[in-house]
Amino acid sequence: QVQLVESGGGLVQPGGSLRLSCVASRSIVSMPAMAWYRQAPGNQRELVAKIIGGGTTNYADSVKGRFTISKDNPKNTLYLQMDNLKPEDTAVYTCNVLSVVGRDVRTYWGQGTQVTVSS
Repeated sequence: QVQLVESGGGLVQPGGSLRLSCVASRSIVSMPAMAWYRQAPGNQRELVAKIIGGGTTNYADSVKGRFTISKDNPKNTLYLQMDNLKPEDTAVYTCNVLSVVGRDVRTYWGQGTQVTVSS
């Protein structure tokens, strides 16, 4: 079992920055993949950024060049640095991890953190 707790959301003006954090309840070193998703009202949940294996990253086209995903293994923490935020980035952001322990493969989700970009 893995508990994920996100923080760092809030209200920011267009062009501003936020850094989201997702702290896991156990070591993330062996997790094959970790990701951030977001869901805006009336929209489907979408993948924002993913970090896999030794550190390969993938981003949605809409956030490339503005968002950076990273992780700190000793702190069991996944980050999402969001710069040059736009109103269309407004959504609930949720972290997701893939855990593989022997033959047990599971995904876990955090509770989400609200990001609102507005002037």
